[in-house]
Amino acid sequence: MDTLELSRIIAELLEDKKAEDILVLDLRPEQVIADFFVIATGNSDRQLRALADWVKTELRDKHGVTPYRVEGGSGESGWVLMDYGTIMVHILMEERREYYDLEGLWRSESKVILNIK
Repeated sequence: MDTLELSRIIAELLEDKKAEDILVLDLRPEQVIADFFVIATGNSDRQLRALADWVKTELRDKHGVTPYRVEGGSGESGWVLMDYGTIMVHILMEERREYYDLEGLWRSESKVILNIK
């Protein structure tokens, strides 16, 4: 499975569990940090953890893919980062998403390939 297809699967999994404003940014070929960013908004820290757990479990069980690392999601961080190597998944509370503005930060370096409102 290629990274584009996996990014779309992650976006669909997030949509299934009611994540909001899901965005897939294509960072290829210029960036070495990742090929894709998948960015989504959750409504509470509890939902952030549930979304991350859902994505992690479904990708592991159905596609044999596990993250290298998962950061955040404990306490009231407002942000979970899942590192799948070529794909970085950012699940944020709305306030954190607005504050860090990842879409704006990477605007000139990427193109939007999927946007689910």
